[in-house]
Amino acid sequence: MKELAISESKKELNALCTSVRSLALAGEYRECERLISDAIGKYPHAAEPHNLFGVILEKEGDHIAAMKHFRAAWALDPSYLPARQNLDSFGTFFSRGRTAYDESDCPEEYPVDYTKESGAQSIGYADRRKWI
Repeated sequence: MKELAISESKKELNALCTSVRSLALAGEYRECERLISDAIGKYPHAAEPHNLFGVILEKEGDHIAAMKHFRAAWALDPSYLPARQNLDSFGTFFSRGRTAYDESDCPEEYPVDYTKESGAQSIGYADRRKWI
């Protein structure tokens, strides 16, 4: 019985992602917000609605609130790739990527390399990502 509930909720969340994508592309942001708010109430522990809210807020120009929702989605499910991709894409001064509404928008994996960097006096090290 529990598997059936999980399966049904996943189907509903996938349908939500599809609906929000279509509505957002048509500029129907208010309808997107209504659908997403309903989904957050119904699935408070799901990452998908928060990620979608972040996408809509970013499209409306509210970058700070969008980043809060992307972080909330990532905190709810650290394995949810769209939240991580949106944090990476929109968490920089210059957005470098496309919006991830759902998993279909995520590449298999970003090619990255890490390098060690130190300060002027070789005190402390920091890992720095280099996009390949």
